[in-house]
Amino acid sequence: MSEPDAVRDLAAAAREYETASERVDDVGQERLEACRDAYRRFRDLLDRYEDTATGSGNFQAFTEFQGAVATLTTDLDDDVPKRETFEAVDDDLQQRRLTDSDFERARRDLEPVGDLVSRLDDLEAAREAYIAARRDARRRLDDVESRIADLERLVRLGDADLDAPVEELQGPIETYNEAVGEAFRTFRSEQSAREVLERIQRADAYPLVSFQSPPDELLEYVRTHEAGEAPIPKLLEYADYSASKLDHYVADTAALKRAVATRQTYLERLDAGPVTVEWPPPPADHLAWTTRAYQSVVVGFADESVVARLRAVRALTRRDDYATLRDSALARDQLSETERERVASGAVERDLAAAREERDAIERALEEYGGL
Repeated sequence: MSEPDAVRDLAAAAREYETASERVDDVGQERLEACRDAYRRFRDLLDRYEDTATGSGNFQAFTEFQGAVATLTTDLDDDVPKRETFEAVDDDLQQRRLTDSDFERARRDLEPVGDLVSRLDDLEAAREAYIAARRDARRRLDDVESRIADLERLVRLGDADLDAPVEELQGPIETYNEAVGEAFRTFRSEQSAREVLERIQRADAYPLVSFQSPPDELLEYVRTHEAGEAPIPKLLEYADYSASKLDHYVADTAALKRAVATRQTYLERLDAGPVTVEWPPPPADHLAWTTRAYQSVVVGFADESVVARLRAVRALTRRDDYATLRDSALARDQLSETERERVASGAVERDLAAAREERDAIERALEEYGGL
């Protein structure tokens, strides 16, 4: 396998950072920083005084400039790199009269100093590039690990027996789903909105049950108004009435409109979906936990026959062949004909091997280039 792009980019960034570090270390970072500070201050003086210190029109600016340059040069530490360059430029500027060409020459003479202190900028750029390369490598590693998981799933499902008796799982699950759906529809249409919404609100105690809790204003309304004793379908019917018609059925039409009419979509969508079992089903341990949580909620609106069907679904998780049958169900449901052919031809196994090699190479690179 050729070297992954993420590894090649990280290695190159690490080399650039190491080279930039060595070039700074050859001079010394503190010495370079002192030199850069002096260089910037010198360039600033040239920029600030070029218009006023040239010619013969502003003697005060002229003397200020020469004095500032002399002070800057005199204050330089003896070990500042390129100190002799600063001194030579200072000497050239200590004339009786300065022109634009003197300032241009000073900038030109300072260019070697600029080139030297640019090593600090190069180091910072190399550091940022190295950090970005490590970040990109980690992101690529995450992508590769996700691909590995997908390919491993294809291999597992590709080995599944498509003729396995998955109906032994599907039958009990469908029977329960139909029963709990019918029980909830009856509960929703016959019991008061107050009872139904309070039951759903209590389901919040079970995180594995994904009922959306009733909006606070709606729950408060059905608890404190007589209309809350009506079933949800009747409450929705009221919400569609005009204010004048509604006035014959409820005492406070504005309160009903405010609390119910704006939540019609929530009420209309209430069903047993959060306590039904998906197909293909989840892994055995997950299904065992969810069905226990479901039972705590289902007993609040369904009879014992429905609860018995739910227990029958939970019993499926204790079958020795549950995982095998589940894989077969997943294969039937999720594998396309093309994916089955790729598994059979060995293409998926080859892709998996390549992905694992790339993952290992990136992990090694992150470890190798992790100490810069």
